[in-house]
Amino acid sequence: MREKGLSEAGGAGRTSMAVKLLFWELEKHLKSSSGASVVAIDNKIEQAMDLVKSHLMYAVREEVEVLKEQIKELMERNTQLEQENNLLKNLASPEQMAQFQAQVQTGGSPTSTAQPPISAPPGTTQLLPSSQNSGTSA
Repeated sequence: MREKGLSEAGGAGRTSMAVKLLFWELEKHLKSSSGASVVAIDNKIEQAMDLVKSHLMYAVREEVEVLKEQIKELMERNTQLEQENNLLKNLASPEQMAQFQAQVQTGGSPTSTAQPPISAPPGTTQLLPSSQNSGTSA
């Protein structure tokens, strides 16, 4: 029985040693694979960030093109309005210009009055409605 007890004690020691060895091997494997999995995760994160970056750059390029087109259209419209403004200034009488300047200085908008827009052909002078002319004749 004593032999049996010694062999059991030796068996338990060997089993304990085998379990320790197994745990050590498992730990070693997990550490090496976790290092590899960390690298794999880092690579996937980097790929995802590159994908996001390329999508953002594409969207920004598209938006820049749209904005460039809007700027071009607005510049053309601005040029057209400046030409129209110069034409209207040249066609307006000194009284009309004085009235406009007075409205601008008082903060009133020239379009808020019931005055019809000036649409005289070039080279002609348009008279203001009689209600507005009566103020200058007195």
